[in-house]
Amino acid sequence: MIRARRIGVAAVAVLAVAGGSPGLAQAAQPSDAGPSAVVTDNGGGMPPGWRVTGEGAGRQLVWRSSAPVAMGDARVDFYAGGRLLGHPEPGKDGRTFRLDLADAGASSPLKDLEVRAGGRELNAAGRSETPRGRSSVTAARPPAQLPANSVDPGKPGSYRTTTGEYDLDPVKLPDFPQPVEMKAVVVAPKGATGKRPLALFLHGRHATCYKGEDVTGDWPCPQGTKPIPSYRGYLRDQQLLASQGYVTVSISANGINGQDYAAEDGGAQARSSLVRQHLARWADWAANPGSAPAVVRDAPKADLSRVLLVGHSRGGEGVNRAALDSLYPPPAAQDGYHGPVRWHIRGNVLIGPTIFGQNPVADVPSTTILPGCDGDVSDLQGEVFVDGTRGISRGKALHSAVYVVGANHNFFNTEWTPGQAQAPSDDDFYDDPQQRDPVCSPGTATRLTANQQHKAGSTYIAAAARLFVAGDDKVRPLLDGSGKRAPSADPARVLTHAVGANRAGGFLPDGSMSVTGARLCSAVDPDVNVACLGPGTKGSSPHFAQWETEREVGRRAVALHWPRAGSAVQVRPGTPVKLAGAKDLALRVIVPPGSTGTKLDVSLTDTHGRRAGLGRVTVDGLPGTERTASYWAREVRVPLTAATRAGLDLGHVKSLELTPRSTKGRAWLMDAWGWRPGTPAVREAALPRVDIGRTTVKEGDSGTRTYTVPVQVSGQGSGQVRVYVVDPATGRTKQHLATVRPGGHDIDVPVTVKGNTRFSYDVDNTVLVKAVRGAVIGAYRGGVTVRNDDPMPTIGVEPVADRVTEGQPLKWKVTLSEAADVDLGVYFAIAPVTSGPELSTKDVDPAWLESASGEKPDPERPLSSVQYLYLGADIPAGKLSGEVDLPTVKDQVTEPAESVLFRLTDDNGDPRPGGPELKGTVVDAS
Repeated sequence: MIRARRIGVAAVAVLAVAGGSPGLAQAAQPSDAGPSAVVTDNGGGMPPGWRVTGEGAGRQLVWRSSAPVAMGDARVDFYAGGRLLGHPEPGKDGRTFRLDLADAGASSPLKDLEVRAGGRELNAAGRSETPRGRSSVTAARPPAQLPANSVDPGKPGSYRTTTGEYDLDPVKLPDFPQPVEMKAVVVAPKGATGKRPLALFLHGRHATCYKGEDVTGDWPCPQGTKPIPSYRGYLRDQQLLASQGYVTVSISANGINGQDYAAEDGGAQARSSLVRQHLARWADWAANPGSAPAVVRDAPKADLSRVLLVGHSRGGEGVNRAALDSLYPPPAAQDGYHGPVRWHIRGNVLIGPTIFGQNPVADVPSTTILPGCDGDVSDLQGEVFVDGTRGISRGKALHSAVYVVGANHNFFNTEWTPGQAQAPSDDDFYDDPQQRDPVCSPGTATRLTANQQHKAGSTYIAAAARLFVAGDDKVRPLLDGSGKRAPSADPARVLTHAVGANRAGGFLPDGSMSVTGARLCSAVDPDVNVACLGPGTKGSSPHFAQWETEREVGRRAVALHWPRAGSAVQVRPGTPVKLAGAKDLALRVIVPPGSTGTKLDVSLTDTHGRRAGLGRVTVDGLPGTERTASYWAREVRVPLTAATRAGLDLGHVKSLELTPRSTKGRAWLMDAWGWRPGTPAVREAALPRVDIGRTTVKEGDSGTRTYTVPVQVSGQGSGQVRVYVVDPATGRTKQHLATVRPGGHDIDVPVTVKGNTRFSYDVDNTVLVKAVRGAVIGAYRGGVTVRNDDPMPTIGVEPVADRVTEGQPLKWKVTLSEAADVDLGVYFAIAPVTSGPELSTKDVDPAWLESASGEKPDPERPLSSVQYLYLGADIPAGKLSGEVDLPTVKDQVTEPAESVLFRLTDDNGDPRPGGPELKGTVVDAS
């Protein structure tokens, strides 16, 4: 699992780097030793916790937390001035994160550095930053309890269960140095006859090894430590399903968690390969039972034509990719499974999932569980598994979002739950004792206990199994926004909305829609100037979770803001909407968290000008605060009977009108659909699949060469995708729409490389791709990496003012043997002087000392005793030198001449023996 936490440090970094675009660092994990603060440079500087290390192509931007950052599923991201720099590589100490400067995509000074994860800022201790000020909800109450559904899938079935494990030879996956385990726990029904459907569970990204209270992300586990058994965390869910007649298996993925930091897709393809490796073994065992492990032989034979995949966190993204790869085979070079597909995935359950690629499988039904108090993947980006399927394919697969009020990320897995886990574990929703959260702090009326949360999770996993695999339409109202509850999940408040299935004729905000009385809005679309949620909004929306582009086209809503009742809003799609055959009009509407009683009258007008009022809907907001993603759409429905009585032509509806009846308020319309009950059969479409690759080339000494980003289009038919090309100098993106066909070259992105003999950083030219219509995306990210092949200039030092009177600054000039093509930051670490008295902490400017190191002058001590104290010089591209100074202060104490010494740093930020030095002496003013 990944912690949805961000590290908010408002920093001014006087640092310039060049080349690259957002991406995971590719180098092997370096040492984590070294400074946790970065120094000033000419009066500016990086704040405590930040530094730059290494030389040449090995230069890295480093952040070190003052406390371990829990290993989780959300990616840790570096930002500068609100722009994504990239995804740093975690160190073995759990505190240090490194981003290759080639990945940082900036050729100008970086300012306002931040560390984020899953939509939240992380503070200096690696915890979610608690926003200042009062919460927007001071006394949260749970939503009203929904009426019970006619069928409760959370009740145990009639079968007793049996449990056992298997441990097979590990498998080698592409680009992962170490083999990955093939270990699993099986829970099966006793006495069940015939073939039984198979449910496979995949856990998320969690720490891999432990000893006592210490955990690591190593793989294999070092001697003396034990693997964390995350795969055993779903035994309750497995036992419920097994009692109902399912064979269940939960697989271990520690080998992926310990190595996925270097994967461009965060490990999604590797997890898919592992899932399909296990499914292939089950297919083998079904054909040849004698070859199966004992626990499988003792279980009923698995029916591989009826498979449910359940994935938690990055496991959710992994099973989504496994479903995609099962329908649309991936390129052989990137896949760890090369056998035939001998199974049929009927549906996916995705628990607090990541979806870095924003590439859901439109034709495989899914249920996405969104934990309202998720402190890991806290932007609730899994909503894209619902929203991102609209208009992609046939639209017959149900895609449901299940919002669980008061649930956190970890407690769906007992091995991540304090008091239940073997290894150390925690509550991922960080509770600040100084400012308790009124919705998510333990003990509030809305926060669930671990057992309550897990019970709710088990119930809704079973609901999805019963609908997608068993085909029982009676359970559908629990998942599709019909407003029913499963009493087995009580006291949890569980809300749902959905797209797909028997929905048709959508009012979908896009470029062709016109709006009167309101405005189109978006948090992500550069073509829409109105932000759905403004800068002062307390909280966020899962519908607008940020992707890897600076901005992207799509994901819009209609923003309603009325000062008084009766301010009508008219929405007109580009072409008339077909609602014939629908029973209701289903709308997904967001209202502010904590609000109640927002009332909207709904009417339709057909192309003949006939208008009919359908009725009134009432929408309540979710419990929410600054720390939750509670701007989430509630599904409400209004019958179409009035339209039929009025003679409306429901085959040609021209517009939808919403008239607020509340005195004042705000709301956002995500979409509206014609809805009728039932779960249609799903037939997967034959679609083209797009995979973006990456190639690495050398810069060369002269001439100009053009390279093309590698793209593979396979499958059948044609479709549309949107291509985003990231400018490596600025991080800005350009986008265009492309039609793709198998074997075609419709996404040709040329990269021009000019060779020279001057040093520069490596440059990542990055391309991202997203499906728009009639296509699927595998590897969504790739490009061309240009390697610098010129040596870094030799560094020298010349004194400018190396013997000064106290109160005057010491100054040196840092020189290069030849100019570079990029700005260079050259850093020197404090070292003890070799002879005589040394400058103390009270001999230098106290503001400078605190800015540079985070330490104060008192108690007075030698300057070399200050940890992580640096001086740095910025040398602009094309220049041969830069100046660095050290401000001193005048005092009334009679002292002898005192000296200071800084040495050029090595890759770890430590002084380099024999390298250039900054030597200075300060004498009394008297």
